[in-house]
Amino acid sequence: MQQPQTSHVVVVMGVAGTGKTTIGPLLAARLGVPYAEGDDFHPPANIAKMSAGTPLADEDRWPWLDAIGAWARGRAGLGGVVSSSALKRSYRDRLRAAAPGLVFVHLTGSRELIEDRMSHRQGHFMPTALLDSQFATLQPLQPDEAGVAVDVSGTPEEITERAARALRTLPEPA
Repeated sequence: MQQPQTSHVVVVMGVAGTGKTTIGPLLAARLGVPYAEGDDFHPPANIAKMSAGTPLADEDRWPWLDAIGAWARGRAGLGGVVSSSALKRSYRDRLRAAAPGLVFVHLTGSRELIEDRMSHRQGHFMPTALLDSQFATLQPLQPDEAGVAVDVSGTPEEITERAARALRTLPEPA
């Protein structure tokens, strides 16, 4: 692995279909840090629920967010990238409580673009029917939250470059 270009621990966030699982590993490679797939932190009951088309309740998300937060805390000062929808401010607050230096890359795009991309995905447990609930739940990053919004139009390489460039505008963690 190359010398890390950042000591940030980055959460790649956004609604389903924005490309978290594609951009996350590309961004981690670009930054020279490890990547963790947020979906891998879900307990089996959550995956079963989502596969059945049932949105998760907050109670379902807390153990998942705590597991991601623990991974992020372990990467503090070392850098890393993890994917997580992190749609609500309360979810991001919970992640930051576990790992205070977290920064967020919010992948953003039109509902039409994201639905089109989701309709072409193979083997993913999140059906496009849940996209409306994802957009309804989404609370974009607030000015007091460390992070950047990155448009998901274009190729994965273009999106990754935009994200890396945007992250360079944030101060490195103390």
